This record gives sequence, C-alpha cells and structure tokens, in this order.
Amino acid sequence: MKRKSFAAVTSQQVAQLAGVSQSAVSRSFTPGASISPATREKVLKAARELGYRPNAIARSLNTARSRIIGVVVSYFENPFYPQVLESLARKLDTLNYHLLLFVADKDGNVDRIFDQIMQYRVDGIVLASVTLSLDLSEECLAAGIPVVLFNRSEDSGMASSVNSNNEAAARQIAEFFVAGEHQRYAYVGGVADSSVNIARQRGYLAALQEHGINDVKVVNGDYDTRQTVRAAYSLFSQTPAPDAIFVANDHMALTVMDVARYEFGLQIPQDVSIVGYDDTGPSGWPSYALTSVSQPVQEMVDAAVELLMKQIESDTIEPEQITVPGMLVVRHSTRRPRSGIIEKEGVSLFQPQESK
Repeated sequence: MKRKSFAAVTSQQVAQLAGVSQSAVSRSFTPGASISPATREKVLKAARELGYRPNAIARSLNTARSRIIGVVVSYFENPFYPQVLESLARKLDTLNYHLLLFVADKDGNVDRIFDQIMQYRVDGIVLASVTLSLDLSEECLAAGIPVVLFNRSEDSGMASSVNSNNEAAARQIAEFFVAGEHQRYAYVGGVADSSVNIARQRGYLAALQEHGINDVKVVNGDYDTRQTVRAAYSLFSQTPAPDAIFVANDHMALTVMDVARYEFGLQIPQDVSIVGYDDTGPSGWPSYALTSVSQPVQEMVDAAVELLMKQIESDTIEPEQITVPGMLVVRHSTRRPRSGIIEKEGVSLFQPQESK
C-alpha cells in the first residue's frame, strides 16, 4: 500500500479561514505575544480544523533564533548527569526552549561533535562532564553563542561556568574525617586533569596538611568502574589499609564500597569510612547509605539557564563563573565524629565548629 502524501497546511490558509492577518496567526503561536484572547481562539479553532502546526524550523530562519540549547554529556554511568538533564529539560521548557542532546567521547572531548552542534543553529550550549578547547571557546565567542560549563571549568575564562564549591566541600570532608579521629587517609580521584578532580583533590589534601597529615594515598578511578575497582584493590591490599577514603564522586564511591565489602570482607564504617560526592539517588539506598556532598542540582541548573538567557537576550557574552555551596550529608558509610553533626529537616549534616 502506498503512503498518502498531504500538502502542508500554511499559516496563510489558517489566516484566511479565521479571517485574520497572517501575523495574527504567528502571534497566536508565540508565547507572550500581544494578541486578544478572542482572536487567538479564532486562530486556534481554524488551526485545529485544518490540522495546522507551526513550523519551528521555518520560524527560526525568520527570527534567527532556533530556541534550541545544545547539551553535551559524555558520562552517563554517573546518575548525577541524567538528573541534571531532566532538570535542564524541564527548566528550558518553561521558557519555551528545547534541549538537543549530543553525546561526546568518553574522554570528554567535545571537539569531534562541535560541527554537528553548530549545524543545528543552537542559541546556546551547555557542556556537562565535558570541556571545550581554547580554539572552540574562541569560535563560540566569535559566533555569539554563549557556552556554560556545568560541573566543569576552564582556565581561559572565555566560557561561563556553574559549579558547586568543590574545593571548600573537599576541605569539609577532610575536617569531617579528622573530627572522626581517623588515622590513615586516601583519595580516589576521577580523571586526573579534570577541573573538578583537581579542585576536590587540592581542597582535601590542603585541609589534611593543615592538621599535619601529609601521608595520603592518592589513586585515580578515572570515573570508570573497572579502573575504580583496580584503584580500590590497590588501597585495600596495603597493610595497614586506609580507614578514611574520600572518593571524587558517588558512582566510584559505591564501587569502592562493594570492593571493600565483597572482595576484602571489610565492615563499613567499622573498618573504613567512605565519603562520596554528588549525593545521587543510590547513595541514599539503605544498602549503601553513603555519606556524600549534596550538589544542589536545581539551583545549579537555574543558575546555568539564567546565564544563558541573559546572554542570548542581550546579544552580549560576558562570561561569569558561579559557585553554589553544597552540603555534606552524613549517613552510615562513615564513623560519626563526637561533634559537628546537626539535624536539618530529617537530614544529618556535618558543620565544623568554625562554620556555625
């Protein structure tokens, strides 16, 4: 059976049936446009009768705006990023913008797909778990396309960024371990040269050094399950093994917990305390109950979208760096210190004495 082909209904046909101008049809389908309710209802009634839908692509050619935000992610194993994607999509939808997802290489290099992104005439770009090279940063700046790095940063300052306070939160984790009277410290990092990993490692080690603790075992899990298993094996094979481990994110922290329990027969937190970062869904499951820094996803998403909209609407790109504070949520994967734990809305938080 042959498929039937139908000619596309035009806005001019809708205007004729409704007895209005073609511009009135356009305004009827534009959120926030000035048009009387009665006229809009006539247009929508005519559109329903004719089966008309506005052509978003054609409209973008007329307005030079696609109302599309390109979002690039490479690290879907981490539950943090699907959560970010959902929140971004919902937030953009309230502003009549749409999210177009691109998947970058596992190493977080966005250069390979940059041409694809630009072909879709996106109004802005959000890079989550990936970074942008200096050359591409300059190209976006020249093209007038705002870029926001989400949970990442770059040294040139040519792109905006939104992060939790990685270094300060890592320092708080160190203070938490010291308050819990731990003796042997370790850090399981992500990709060694990623901005987030560098900030978390720097904050953790610096705070421990201030307490005279310089012997800290550092291994990298590269944000990869297999590599994290190897990193955990290297730590727990030592004699004595660390009794306080900060892992750069929850995805790796849960893997470290599994290795400790099922491969080495260790009890958590009696033998080893483990802290993660992100406070993603599985961290709150009773089987893990992972102590973790909670990244305020909605607040970070709101900040990223606000940056994009401000730059899109003003046609001016002035990069900004926004830092949003996180909270150390205390669960059963760690020994509790004698002081510093506060209860807030049914959640246990660690707050060092000097921060009160």
